[in-house]
Amino acid sequence: MTPKNCKKIKIIAGIFIFLATCALLFIMKLTSYEVDMKLLVVKPTVVHQRAFTVPGHHQPKQHTTICRYRHLSPEDAQEEHLLLDTSVWPETPHSPTPVDQTSDPAHSTFTILPELGGGQRHVGDHLEALIQVCDFEGHPKNCGGDVLVARLHNPDLHAGVAGRVVDHLNGSYSAVFPLLWEGMAQVEVTLVHPSEAVTVLRRLNREQPDRISFKSLYRSGSVSETSTCNICLPPTEKELCNYTDLHTGDPWFCVKPSRLSCDDRVNHAMGEFKRNIKAQEDKLFRSGVNMKVSIRASGPNIVTALPKENGKPEVSNIMNPGPSGYYYQGVWRALDGRVQQFKNASDVTQCLRGKVLHMFGDSTVRQWFEHLNAALPDLKEFDLHNERQCGPFMSVDITNNIMVNFRCHAPPIRAYPFPACEVRHIANQLDSLPGGANTIVVIGIWAHFGSFPMEIYIQRLLSIRKAVVRLLKRAPATLVVFRTANPKALTLDESLRNSDWYSMQRDKLLRAVFKEMNVKLVDAWDMTLAHYLPHNLHPGPPIIKNMIDVLLSYICGQRSS
Repeated sequence: MTPKNCKKIKIIAGIFIFLATCALLFIMKLTSYEVDMKLLVVKPTVVHQRAFTVPGHHQPKQHTTICRYRHLSPEDAQEEHLLLDTSVWPETPHSPTPVDQTSDPAHSTFTILPELGGGQRHVGDHLEALIQVCDFEGHPKNCGGDVLVARLHNPDLHAGVAGRVVDHLNGSYSAVFPLLWEGMAQVEVTLVHPSEAVTVLRRLNREQPDRISFKSLYRSGSVSETSTCNICLPPTEKELCNYTDLHTGDPWFCVKPSRLSCDDRVNHAMGEFKRNIKAQEDKLFRSGVNMKVSIRASGPNIVTALPKENGKPEVSNIMNPGPSGYYYQGVWRALDGRVQQFKNASDVTQCLRGKVLHMFGDSTVRQWFEHLNAALPDLKEFDLHNERQCGPFMSVDITNNIMVNFRCHAPPIRAYPFPACEVRHIANQLDSLPGGANTIVVIGIWAHFGSFPMEIYIQRLLSIRKAVVRLLKRAPATLVVFRTANPKALTLDESLRNSDWYSMQRDKLLRAVFKEMNVKLVDAWDMTLAHYLPHNLHPGPPIIKNMIDVLLSYICGQRSS
């Protein structure tokens, strides 16, 4: 080959490489543009960059579920990885396990350990109980992973404090409590779930994240259709309507109606719930047998605390993290500051005068809105003619210049049908607020994410955190308060939808995400666990009254009662 021909070949090859590069860049740009369209109709094969497929159990072999995640920056991806580490749970037994070899509270016991040195106990000391979990045959378990909660209480004093449970990974656990009041204190330990039930709950979130379905009505003129919606959907030959939020990137998809447009969506609602559990697994979730059942003491379950010794701190620093507070005479006392008691409507009104409260989240935050409406006779709700689950709602006290709003968070909110035009992401709502010293933001978002992989909840929290950062940057005096998760009454179905174990895991994530920020927490977990009332998704009025007092104390400062 002559040098002249070689030169021609090099020129032609260079032109070809240049044109191929340009074409590739054009395709990448076009793809990026298409993914960002708000109402993009995508083929089932077009999935998000972070979608993954998981096999379903007890379904046809071809059934799989695809969860679509938003794209994360390298920084967010690294933080997501670190956050997942904060909620790591011990390994649990492989399924299936014979029921007789699963954790049984009736055969399990706890023992209060003697005080070091054999001395007397005083306020400010800590109390430790050793728990041994056994199976239905009475044999000690040799692995960890059971879900246990504990509290120390005095029914006569209406006093109570949540304990911290430490898993020793060998079937034994320690429950540690601070001694915070003089007199009698009784230990109570409860098995919420055996470790074998956690195995099931873990598998369901990994393999059946669509076991709670959602739907939307589409309508145009006389034509209407109902479509299945979710973050996680089984593969389908049908096209999908992409309702991923353009600003936050939080995903949501519906199967495109056959005769209507994606723009014809009318509402959002919860659809069906399917258990999708294997044979015999229901026996791991039996109320009164192995779910939310007290464990008996092998000896005394009561101690007596003497007055605090001179020079001792109010609470031993051995508990880290320790409880956020405790009840005494039915009143919540925070350990990191004083909680003012707002004894009547006049006190509450005085605190809220000139303030605007924006409440966002689920029904546990709506409960606060309803409490204020009932407690303040001058606070009148303006009838916006909205459905009573999701709102939005607004109440005003014209005389005292008080406004209280509530709006539910965006899907996967489980609710009766409400207008699709009212679907709002909390992050976007925060970006619309000017903020300021007279603005209070309350956020509670946890209960509706239990059936999904942890990554979906993390992404929602990170979206909200970025919006909180922007809000506090432009209006540093704005008060932002988060309501944490709380334990609830459990049935089999409630456990599969949103077990206390799911809530515990997401509670850890919430605290970790907002740990270093200038926000406040109302610790609903400790406040519900420490109280004498039974656990409830919507805690009873005495607990809510104490939660509102904590909120008002944040708003009005630590005044004397």
